Amino acid sequence: MDTSKCKRCRRLGVKLFLRGDRCVSPKCAMIKRAYPPGKKGKRRNSRLSEYAEELRDKQILRAWYHLSETQFRKYVKSVLKKQHKVEDAASLLVKILESRLDNTVFRLGFAVSRAQARQQVTYGHFLVNNKPIDVPSFMVKKGDKISLKPASVKKTSFQNIKDYLKRYKTPVWVKLNAEQMEGEIVGEPTLEEAAPPVEISSIFEFYSR
Repeated sequence: MDTSKCKRCRRLGVKLFLRGDRCVSPKCAMIKRAYPPGKKGKRRNSRLSEYAEELRDKQILRAWYHLSETQFRKYVKSVLKKQHKVEDAASLLVKILESRLDNTVFRLGFAVSRAQARQQVTYGHFLVNNKPIDVPSFMVKKGDKISLKPASVKKTSFQNIKDYLKRYKTPVWVKLNAEQMEGEIVGEPTLEEAAPPVEISSIFEFYSR
């Protein structure tokens, strides 16, 4: 039986990778039931209106980064205010979303989903430049070092993830030291590497209405 997370992916019609390894396994609900929840066999065959497409894209990206509507709208609105002053507004939005501490923890491979990463940060497991930070929205920058608290390294959840880290490939803007369970920000996130599953311009259109 599908969990609520799997149903969310099926409803939006895209993999949001909300359940870690399960999402890349044959058990993924998007492989077994690639249609919306509800009546079995139902397919997406009706064309969405422009507004509905924009709404769907907004919902997908918000779920992709595991953000509340309030948080997500704040980020988009802040970029919209600057869109005439920046060269690429879409890249700026993605850079902001990728630079959150919870997303960075996920990108380093310390968590198998952004939801798990947010929980880990909130529980105070991580240090940024040797200072404890328990705010998922904390923005990291080039040169910052993210590490596990010494006491947290011994916890079962992090011991179990060491095998996962051995085969995990980080994006180029972060550098992982799997043995020391720490990472460093060595560049800036890019739109191309983040590869969000939607057109960012569609989201800007939605919030500009």
